Amino acid sequence: MRFLWRWARRLVLLLVVIGIGLAAPVLYVETMCRGDGTPEPYEALIDADYHRPESRTLMTYPEWHIVHAYEDYAKTLKQGDPHDYGFLSGIAGFWTSLCALSETASAHGGIDGGTKQMVYVIGTSFTAELALKAAYEETIGRVFVALRGPQRAQLDDLSAQQATKYAAFLQQVPWYKWPFSEDAQSLRDHPGDTLRDNERRAALGLEYAVKDAYAGVIEQAVAQVGADELTLRMIVTATTAPDLVAYTDVRTIGSNNGQFEIETPRYRALTKLLKRMALDGVDVLEMAGNDEILFTAISDRPSVDGAIFSAQRQGFGDYRHLIVVKVPHLMQRLREMEGTDLRLEHIHDY
Repeated sequence: MRFLWRWARRLVLLLVVIGIGLAAPVLYVETMCRGDGTPEPYEALIDADYHRPESRTLMTYPEWHIVHAYEDYAKTLKQGDPHDYGFLSGIAGFWTSLCALSETASAHGGIDGGTKQMVYVIGTSFTAELALKAAYEETIGRVFVALRGPQRAQLDDLSAQQATKYAAFLQQVPWYKWPFSEDAQSLRDHPGDTLRDNERRAALGLEYAVKDAYAGVIEQAVAQVGADELTLRMIVTATTAPDLVAYTDVRTIGSNNGQFEIETPRYRALTKLLKRMALDGVDVLEMAGNDEILFTAISDRPSVDGAIFSAQRQGFGDYRHLIVVKVPHLMQRLREMEGTDLRLEHIHDY
């Protein structure tokens, strides 16, 4: 009994330590990352039914940080091993960028409770996932890599391919729609039979099984509350309405004195669309009832003018910059970036 009681106390202590570790960054952001800006008055052109909170442009980034982290991880696996990825840097990047975004949000109406809760939940889940991966890959994983030697195993290459496809998938589709069970089956079906292959098959198979089960829970939860809107409305200026017909998935709602209200897709598709429209000379006056927006850009420089946060990308050797601009200035800014070392990555809608 004393033996069981001793280990029970140790387990409780471990859970308390883990809980404190996961809660610490949330408490830090809540207490230390408060801005003192105030929203500027703005009279929207779009009907209020299609408005979205302006601070949402900032709060979409944390989710994208996770997408970028998987992209960095996939890039690392192409040439190296899982332990070559800086798991703790990926975690720190989430919370430090969220701190900068939270400070900036005060000038954009603040962050509503629901959005804040969502960001903290995904941040805590992301932290736990990477911490667990680090704990395994930096210990047991390293041992099997050392036993394997410099020659990569077949499942090292297969897992790198899976990571690359998953990172690309996340650019437009929620993570819980990824077929993790198919990845696990691919590992089982692959003929690799070295010690490292068997270790990858077991370790990644378990990871994929857990993610597949969790994805099912999340998908059911999303079905209960309803998925987020897949489109948004904006006001643009163009020569004629037919000019807008050339853009796929763009619907013209109405026009007034050369200004057109249109409906467009969101997420990655919107970034590609706006870049094309900018090069065609179209300008955006307002988006979802807002006049400021966040975009991310990549450059070889560690800092650029106007960035509220900058960080190095793992595996790429360059830097990501978070930049906030007035919506009416967005398209001109995109045109000015052409031919420079500052490359558009993603425009964060609301």
